[in-house]
Amino acid sequence: MLVLTGTFLMTGAPVPLGMDFAGGSELTIQTTSSQEEIANAFDEEPESIQSVSAPDSQNQYVVQFTSTDLESLSQQAEQNLEQDGDADIVQLESTVSGSFGERTQRTALLGVAVAFVGMSVITFLLFRTFVPSIAIVLSAFSDLVIPLAFMTVADISLSLGTVAALLMLIGYSVDSDILLNNHILRRQGDFYESTHRAMRTGITMTVTSMAAMLVMGVAAGLFGVKLLSSIGIVLFVGLAADLMNTYMLNLSLLRWYKFEGIRS
Repeated sequence: MLVLTGTFLMTGAPVPLGMDFAGGSELTIQTTSSQEEIANAFDEEPESIQSVSAPDSQNQYVVQFTSTDLESLSQQAEQNLEQDGDADIVQLESTVSGSFGERTQRTALLGVAVAFVGMSVITFLLFRTFVPSIAIVLSAFSDLVIPLAFMTVADISLSLGTVAALLMLIGYSVDSDILLNNHILRRQGDFYESTHRAMRTGITMTVTSMAAMLVMGVAAGLFGVKLLSSIGIVLFVGLAADLMNTYMLNLSLLRWYKFEGIRS
């Protein structure tokens, strides 16, 4: 929360905003020039320059800008990069205006909020008890905040893809937390026996998902697919946080509820 609050006070947004939300333009350029030469070829400093690693995309770079004047940017590329070698605008991506990006941002945040509130309501309807229900909600909230803070530190932009990853984390979190609560509160056996049964299933499930997301993130990064790489890394960090929040935060609250809260 300190990381997100500090970033918000300094930049106006708790996490870096991608082109989907901030607006801008994207060019795919094929040139023998270096990344430094590409950056110097434009009047506006590019937001990012990424090499395309696909086998059939040699000497191609994806260049992103905050400006939406795509025609001017393409002209600058063709004129200023010709001296260093042939420059070809392979693809002109559609620009995203700032106002459209703001509307998309509000819609995406509304989607996350509705998903979180809906999850909280269903949780309270399932258990009808304050402490077990609030334990799940707090754990899910932490599963969202920790990856968001990581995105800020690692400079991973918030985009429609990473928003989808955050929505998936809500589902993962509720799955593991309800599994734990259900074993402890509704199945036979003492507290620690029920916890052990839930952990065998839950940890296996989460660690398997973490391994899959890590492989996807690393493989996508090697092939230059930035969006899939970001989704994989965000999900990996979120699932790691879910292990901590489920078996430390949620479990600690459930232990207090079973041994102290009921009697008090």
